[in-house]
Amino acid sequence: MRRDTGIILALDETDGLKALRIAESVSDAVDAIKINWPLVLSEGPEMITRLSEISDVICDFKVADIPNTVRLIVEEAVSRGASGVIVHAFTGEDSLKEAVSAAGSADIFAVTEMSHPGGMMFTAQHAEEMAMLGVKCGVAGFIAPATRPERIKAIRAVAGNLKILSPGVGAQGGSASSAISAGADYVIVGRAIYDADYPLSVASAIRDEIKPLL
Repeated sequence: MRRDTGIILALDETDGLKALRIAESVSDAVDAIKINWPLVLSEGPEMITRLSEISDVICDFKVADIPNTVRLIVEEAVSRGASGVIVHAFTGEDSLKEAVSAAGSADIFAVTEMSHPGGMMFTAQHAEEMAMLGVKCGVAGFIAPATRPERIKAIRAVAGNLKILSPGVGAQGGSASSAISAGADYVIVGRAIYDADYPLSVASAIRDEIKPLL
């Protein structure tokens, strides 16, 4: 995955045609597109392939299951063109290793701590442990919250040179520059871009904000 702008678009649209239009319009201002279940459930898994023709695609399926099920989900996502898949780390070493193995040359990103307030109830209490497990299992990187930059610093201390992707910029109140300054490699931005009248203008403004920090 390239790192030209440090921005990943979280494209949680459910209208396939609109999603494709937005993806095409911001393709030069983002490094990847992250899709979640809303778009896949509304338009089908072929959206992974269609979007992969525009940009790198990260499937944010937050996979949390036994190893065999994890393998099946990751293999299906990658076979359709996903460059990366997001999984939960709390399922343990066997499931996480299976995800990495099934991904092949694609990237596995493990969730350490979620960006919404509820993320502080459980995942935050074990975030560093899950990051250490991810390092052991060979993941490509981690998800750490832009809404709490101090937590990005904590995960960076464990992650070393592995990638950190930080959601929560924009609608959730996180700051792109604060997240990058705290150690994130990429910020994940959704509604602030795809709900805007001019998505490219918003993406470009964020790109310009963090460019000196990359």
